[in-house]
Amino acid sequence: MSALPPPLPRRSLGTTRAWVSELGFGAASLGNLYRETSDEEARGAVDTAWQRGIRSFDTAPHYGLGLSERRLGAALAGRPREEFSLSTKVGRLLVPNPAPTGRDESFAVPDDLMRQWDFSRDGVLRSLDSSLDRLGVDRVDVVFAHDPDAYRDDAARQALETLVELREQGVVAAVGVGTNSSEGLAELIADGLIDVVMLAGRYTLLEQGGLDAVLEPAREAGASVIAVGVYNSGLLSAARPPADASYDYLPAPPELLARANRLADVCESFGVSLPEAALAFPLRHPAVAGVALGMRTAAQVDGNVERLAAGIPDELWGALADAGLVDPRSIARPGEPAVPLERTHP
Repeated sequence: MSALPPPLPRRSLGTTRAWVSELGFGAASLGNLYRETSDEEARGAVDTAWQRGIRSFDTAPHYGLGLSERRLGAALAGRPREEFSLSTKVGRLLVPNPAPTGRDESFAVPDDLMRQWDFSRDGVLRSLDSSLDRLGVDRVDVVFAHDPDAYRDDAARQALETLVELREQGVVAAVGVGTNSSEGLAELIADGLIDVVMLAGRYTLLEQGGLDAVLEPAREAGASVIAVGVYNSGLLSAARPPADASYDYLPAPPELLARANRLADVCESFGVSLPEAALAFPLRHPAVAGVALGMRTAAQVDGNVERLAAGIPDELWGALADAGLVDPRSIARPGEPAVPLERTHP
């Protein structure tokens, strides 16, 4: 039996002891996002991720009303706890649904439970305790306030104040915000409340709006960013974007579809596929510790690991900047992390 390849490179989160692998496993699909994922597919995806060297895994109560956490915990059970990084989120408590309809809106699961927004101290503590039970672990490494901007303006600060207490007590190693909005994050980073931002879709090969709002403030403060949604929900996931490609889970506007095709043109001229470039691009910024991708099946895991391993010539980034397709500042630095993790492979 051949030996497993070594784990993928790891990067520290800010100045904390927490870390992520350069490619992380996003477990929303394990919660039956949009369609059913079988238990066998879910287990196979996690097993293959481990075999391919992925060692950071992210989930949330929101994903399938707890199903993602239960499946992920079961798939990781028995693996050495110090060899993987695990994160979950707070902000949505799962409570009994008084009027179930039979199926949840976004996840293919029964809606016997419902989500209740709660970023209060009590809500954060209750949510984390429930997540630990579903995951079957005694600790997680990172906790994110999940989509606080979707609830109210002060929700992130309220949750983070409790999470920082947990970090100072050693209950968790790092805390942050998981969001697709960059608004207000710079202030929270400057106030020392955030170790890591999980930023969805706002810093990608297609758009770099999060550069000034999140990545540069994080770099200056010694905080980290995990880039998610790097394929912009499908627009950058194929070598050539199809006419019906989606962007932010809606049909892509014509101007963005045209921009994605221009990106593909330049990438192809260097022998690089559009998704290969999309995966590699965020990792060039020193604040970006890793990229997390949603992976439903073993085949998707294999494909993403192979994309990560693709050689990207440095000249490609300059050509994209010269064509006005990426912010020149985003490709001005080498891809080494701001705070590399000193370690040997387990």
